[in-house]
Amino acid sequence: MEHDLICIVCPRGCHLHVDENLKVTGNFCPRGEAYGKQEVTNPTRVVTSTVKINGSDLAMCPVKTFSPIPKGKIFDVMASINKVEIDAPVHIGDVIIHDVCGTGVDIVATRDMERI
Repeated sequence: MEHDLICIVCPRGCHLHVDENLKVTGNFCPRGEAYGKQEVTNPTRVVTSTVKINGSDLAMCPVKTFSPIPKGKIFDVMASINKVEIDAPVHIGDVIIHDVCGTGVDIVATRDMERI
């Protein structure tokens, strides 16, 4: 099966074509070739969201996956994130959920949130 993609590795946005033998054309750099192959064989994404936080001046704390997860796990990961409620203080990089949904990837805070 052949695929046409737009590379998201850099702002250039190359129009990639990946054939059934995983030959990538249309890429300007080697990163585009690697992206095209990965997107066709095992697409991954970084998930960003928020969790409820108690004891802070804001009601929500921004979080993200520490590294990309399989695209097919996004809804499961979001369901896990939506169940979480944390207490301030929280600091950038604090692990909010360890090994979310068995992916081997942690959910981490992306903002310092002090206690009020």
